[in-house]
Amino acid sequence: MLSISEFSEMCQLPPQTLRYYHSEGLLVPAHVDEQTGYRSYLLEQAEQAMLITVLRGTGMSVKLVRRALDEPDATPALLQQHSAEVERQRQAQDEAIRDARRFFDSWPEVRRRRTPEMTVVSKLVPGTSAGRNQYEWDENAAVTATVQDVVKTVESRGAVVSGPPWRTLACETPEQKKQTFSGEGPCWLVKIPVTADEDALAALPGDIEVQLFEARDELSIFIPGKSSIAKYCTALSRLIPYPLDDAYVDITRMRHVLHDDGVETAAAIRALDETGADE
Repeated sequence: MLSISEFSEMCQLPPQTLRYYHSEGLLVPAHVDEQTGYRSYLLEQAEQAMLITVLRGTGMSVKLVRRALDEPDATPALLQQHSAEVERQRQAQDEAIRDARRFFDSWPEVRRRRTPEMTVVSKLVPGTSAGRNQYEWDENAAVTATVQDVVKTVESRGAVVSGPPWRTLACETPEQKKQTFSGEGPCWLVKIPVTADEDALAALPGDIEVQLFEARDELSIFIPGKSSIAKYCTALSRLIPYPLDDAYVDITRMRHVLHDDGVETAAAIRALDETGADE
């Protein structure tokens, strides 16, 4: 029999780690003295300790390691599953590192621009509702899926996508406003600029509306990476106080332009004496 210190030195596992593995039922000592609580191990248990160390070295949780030891035939599949998860984590970390570098290499700044008139197609994003926060600013798979569906549909009718898509709160009709602000949903509209003749536009299905986006002055700020409520609030904190002469930032006419590497929040600039209807 080997004492815990001897077994620890042999297997290169700290005593506290051996005690933890014991408490988790992963590596149970061959004997525990009822009077002193001292743990003793058999030489043969070094093999199990080695396997545990190998599996834990991959980053596997204790729960997965236990399952791998209990079900050896399932271990290859468990390792494949774990490898895929590690790869997803690596990709997320790589993306976060790229975003961090972009932030600190070139800090997001507010820009003023003139956005031209354009023809856009618009569609409600099905299934979106209040969710975890009032307007679900986080990345939403339904938004991406709707954009892809609309692009495929308009291109099949002969239209050409002429600019990046954007999303905006569904507040263009009384019914949309009711559903959006009650949290029932859907609460998002996607809009995609297109170039097309009248026949192509007329051939679009009824759930895709053709609209004229009027030219306007805008303030915008691009923030890299996935959208989040924190990034949206950051954009607002930069846009609202931006100094304007005899004008203000109209956050009721805000759009979130979807780029491959981030989201650009853009809001219309409205003159103080302007009385036109909201878009």
